[in-house]
Amino acid sequence: MKIALSVWSVHSYFNSGEWSHADLAEFVAKETKATGIEVLTRYWKPEELESFRATLDRHNLEVAAIGASNNFSFSDPAKRAEQVREITGAVDLARTLGTRVVRVFAGDVPPDGSSYDEVKGWIVEGLQKAAAYAAEKDVLLCLENHGVFTGKADQVLGILQEVNSPFLRSTFDTGNFLLVNEHPGEALETLYEQVAHVHFKDFVRVDEHYEGRSYQALSGDRFVGRIAGEGSIDLNSLMTRLRHADYDGWLTVEYEGDDEQKLGAIRSVANLDRILSTII
Repeated sequence: MKIALSVWSVHSYFNSGEWSHADLAEFVAKETKATGIEVLTRYWKPEELESFRATLDRHNLEVAAIGASNNFSFSDPAKRAEQVREITGAVDLARTLGTRVVRVFAGDVPPDGSSYDEVKGWIVEGLQKAAAYAAEKDVLLCLENHGVFTGKADQVLGILQEVNSPFLRSTFDTGNFLLVNEHPGEALETLYEQVAHVHFKDFVRVDEHYEGRSYQALSGDRFVGRIAGEGSIDLNSLMTRLRHADYDGWLTVEYEGDDEQKLGAIRSVANLDRILSTII
């Protein structure tokens, strides 16, 4: 299993314009033990391609995955077609940057109140079209457990089964299951055969007085991101289960806490490296 860092872990530096992808690669190489980077389409600028490639090559880094920003929860077919194009564009970028993994989303509760069954049909239709394109390019789409409609393991598995393509697998996010009242360990037992990409992150429950950024679970509980390995999730157990299931793909650190983001990323990667060193 190889360690990568997601752009999202340090997105404040991209939001401010302070960093380019080449700057991120320098940071990953010099200050972490990660050997890969997850690129997000929302931050990618085509004019950065040559400088990013050069920096990757100089430090023997790889692009672990491309994260698409799609959402199929639109009643308008034209808008859903745009979401397919978002994914196919990410597939093309994956080929350009030398990775076979594209993380995709499904969709969430739409403002018009469409039912889960109706939106699920749109999700399946869109992912079938995107997976057909990915198959032509020999790229894996990996559906993340994210949001209400595909937050639970059985929801993810159900969509994978309906799409019915070997080019659609799972991005197993270790933290997001808590937001839909599901234990990550139980979720992994449902999905481990489908996992082709992992988001390694941690959460902790907080009370109503917490003033930082938080996420509200279906239960009403509030969770905040923590440096991975320093929150409430038994990440050691999850990584051990993946190792025993012969998972050999990328473990992408996705830090979402309120600590300074470079610090959070460095310590999260270090904790993951320590966990992997102890697994027999």
